[in-house]
This record gives sequence, structure tokens and C-alpha cells, in this order.
Amino acid sequence: MHDGANWRMTMRRAVPALIAAMVPFAPFGNPAAHAQIIVRSVTVNVPSRIPSINPTVAPRINPNLAGGAALAGVGANSARLRPACSYAYRDSGGDCSGAAVSSGDGSGNGRKSGKNASNDTGRNLAQAALTLRAIPNEIVAEIDDGLSDAQARRHGLTRLDSQSFPLVGGTIGLFRITNGKSVEAVSRELGAVTGFRSVQPNFRYVLQDQSTELTEGDPAQYANAKLRLPQAHRLAHGTNVTIAVIDSGIDVRHPEFAGAIVASFDALGSKEGPHVHGTGVAGAIVAHARLMGSAPAARILAIRAFGAAPKGAESTSYVILKGLDYAAAHGAQIINMSFAGPKDALIERGIAAVATKGIVMVAAAGNAGPKSPPLYPAANTNVIAVSATDAQDKLFAASNRGGFIAISAPGVEIFLPAPDEKYQMTSGTSFSAAYISGLAALLLERNPALKPDEVRAVLMKTARDLGPPGRDDQFGAGEADAYAAVSAASTTPAGPVAEVSDKPATETAPDRQEVSTTRALALPAAASASEKPAAGEPKPAAQ
Repeated sequence: MHDGANWRMTMRRAVPALIAAMVPFAPFGNPAAHAQIIVRSVTVNVPSRIPSINPTVAPRINPNLAGGAALAGVGANSARLRPACSYAYRDSGGDCSGAAVSSGDGSGNGRKSGKNASNDTGRNLAQAALTLRAIPNEIVAEIDDGLSDAQARRHGLTRLDSQSFPLVGGTIGLFRITNGKSVEAVSRELGAVTGFRSVQPNFRYVLQDQSTELTEGDPAQYANAKLRLPQAHRLAHGTNVTIAVIDSGIDVRHPEFAGAIVASFDALGSKEGPHVHGTGVAGAIVAHARLMGSAPAARILAIRAFGAAPKGAESTSYVILKGLDYAAAHGAQIINMSFAGPKDALIERGIAAVATKGIVMVAAAGNAGPKSPPLYPAANTNVIAVSATDAQDKLFAASNRGGFIAISAPGVEIFLPAPDEKYQMTSGTSFSAAYISGLAALLLERNPALKPDEVRAVLMKTARDLGPPGRDDQFGAGEADAYAAVSAASTTPAGPVAEVSDKPATETAPDRQEVSTTRALALPAAASASEKPAAGEPKPAAQ
């Protein structure tokens, strides 16, 4: 605009246009009102491509096909995808079977580029989620008896172990993938291969304890009073009832278990010593020295299925099936499962087979909190799922919720045995489940004809209601009342409860192996002391 004439001509054209544009914003009628134009800077929010982390929520995984896994959460330590080299993850030669997940398609070739990159990213995330809930590069499969190692090698597999499982009526093999393919790809490939009847990941399971503190002394066990165990023990102690505890190692030499352990089985084939969790769970059931369990005269099948890992103790689908198979074959009338994991076709099949034998199954609801999806085996309709309460009858904050919860029991700051003749203060739905397993033993001593659905119904109908009136997703039917349940067990059994079991367990007679010897029980004064019998309560039975 250095040319003056041109500049003046331009201004004469621009000024009227500017005035016309400003007319709509001029104030009219109300001099106090001022039009305000606020120009906000544009904020561009580009969401991260990495999913948000919620380590308490298990990924939803289709147990029949690894490729069906939907990523619901990747653990907080997602960089540490290699599992601990415990006995749960070692092959028959003692080598670690875990392997880090690659950043590519599972073949170890790294990240791809181009039009298939987005598909690979989704596949990698799903594989990472699967790795956190299953053992990397391992599958379990039902196989034909004639399947040879050479056939397996042709499909990039090394057989780690296999055995016939009478419980499920088939041979199950544990295989390591050696050709770099993902579990998803191998599952698809083996679906059409002769000799492989079903294939799935080897899922991880974790014990459901929250915290453990070794301590000394003999403090009052508030759980006993809450459950009314002293009154119930006037009627039954669990005598001649066998309970299988599928857990970590139990200190079978602990004074609390004198004469209670009738058999031990190590499904891991490990050399590990006893563990606080398994010892505590067994103590909640059968302690009878300084402490008192819910069924102090019961017999325990100690089944080690969980090996040491950085964050507690872990097991797998294959090992847990070994534990179920052993329990069913050795006369278990009750199976306690204080662990949790994803829905697993192999374990579901094992539980269905156990149910047909008339064996009562009890499981911890889980310690994953209110937002967790249902965890298994507790969410299986053949299993009595137990949530945890504290000394004030409040729900344990970490306890799972859901329509599958049948009943609750104390599980917060529970005083229990620990290895090496020590004791512990611990919390978790694991110990709530153990108390209920003991209560089931009292019912079966009182009325051996009770079937699993009838045991569940008696426990629920005699429970002390907590929370909203009636059954709810936190406490189930309420907190168990051992005395009321044992008293009711001698009457005509109640029918199944529809809220938690849409189909009662089969009425096939239990396949039990009775042990003829009966252990004498001397009740310790400190643990058995209680108030005088209330009106209408029976006098103590002769010992």
C-alpha cells in the first residue's frame, strides 16, 4: 500500500463494509447489557493408544480359544511379562517354561508396518492380556492316547507332561510351543488336527489372601463367636468327614493339625516347603490345639497345587485338574478351593465331573473388589461361593460381589496357624471359604445323606441376614450360622436355592473311600470356652 491513491480507494471500500458487519453487535434498549465474545483456545486431546490399567480386573478370556481374548486390563507391571521360574512353570527337565512376549505377532519377528500394522497391534494387546492370565507359550489339550511326540513336534510342540484323568474321562497333555507361533495361532491350527480333541491356554490361578502378618499368642478368635461355632460343636465336629484342600503347601507337622492329615499329594512335584496360605486355610478348617477350626475333627487331604511366585503363590489349569482328580479318587467329600482365575473350560469340565460324584465344593469369591467380573471356580453354579466379612459384620472391601455369592463368613484379620509352629494374622476370602468348608463337614457328620445342593440350601436358609433384607450380591444369604445350620441338618433337607443354582447337582451317590480310624478329639479349654447354653439349646454331647 505504498501508492496513496490506491490506499485511499481501498479504505473507502473497507470502512462501510466494517460498519455493516458490526451493526448486529451494537447494544439496543439495555445499556447495561454488553455482548461478550470469548474466544477459547482449541484443546486437542489425543487419547493414549495404551489401555488404562486396572490390575484388579481380570481380562475376559474365551477359555476355548486364545484368539477370542478381549483385553480388559493389562497388569500394572506389564513390562514384566515373564513369569517367575517356580515349580508351577518348570517342565519335567526342570527348565523354565516361561517366555517374554514379543512386540510382534508372537513369532518373534518384531513390529510390522504398513496396512496390517493396526491388526497386529490389536493382536499383540490381546496376546499380552492372555500372557498375564496364562502361562506364555503353553497349551493344555485333550489328546488321543496314541498321539506321539513326533506328531506333536510336527506342529511345533514339545510335550511337557500328559496323563489320563479318570475324573474327566480323557487324556490331557501339557505342551510348550516351540515354533514361535502364538497360542491363538496354534489353537486355530490344532482345531483341525487329528489327535487333538480340544485346545486351550494353560491359565493361571492365584490364591485369595490379602495380607499376612506373623504373630504370637492366642487372641480371641472373633470368627468363632460370629459363626456360633462353640454351640455347633456341641452337636458335631466333622468327625470322619474328608476335606480336600487344593492349595499351597500345608505344614502337616504343625501341632494344630495333629492326627488330621490323612494323605498328602504334590501335584507340582516340587521341593518347596510349607506355605502360609495353605497352612492358614487348613487351620481355619481343622485347627484343634491353641486355636479352633470350624471342623476340628475332620480329615484333610493336603493337595499342593500352588507354587511360589513373586506376588504370592500361583498354579495353572493343568495342575489344578491334577488336584481335582486326586481329590475325587481319594474319598474327598468336600473340596476347598481358596483360589480364583478366569473361566476355564478344562476346570469347568473337572468341576462338572466332581459334582456328579456328590462332592461338595466351596470356593473363595475372590479379592478383586466390587468392579471385578465374576471369578472362577466360585462363579460356577456347582460351587458354594463365599464372600468375606469383618468383626463389625461389614463386607471385606476387596471381596468380589455378584449374583453367584451364596454366603459370607469372617475373613478379615483372622488368627490362624503358620509354618514352623508359628501363627499369623491374615485376611481374604480364602479363609471365609475355609470356614464354610468346615461347616459343610459338620452338616455331613450330622446328616451324611445330604447332597451338595442340600448343603448349600441349609447353609443359606439358616444364615444371619446382613446388608439389604434378603439375598444380595455382597453377603449372599448372609453370614453363616453354624449352630442353626447343624441343628437344621438333622431335619428333612430343604430344596435347592434358585438364586444361586439354576440346576441342582446330580443325585448320584458319592464315590467315597472311608477311612476306618477315628481320631480322638480333646477340645482345648481356651478355644472351646463359651457362654452357657441358651434356652432350648441342647446340652453338650458326651465326648
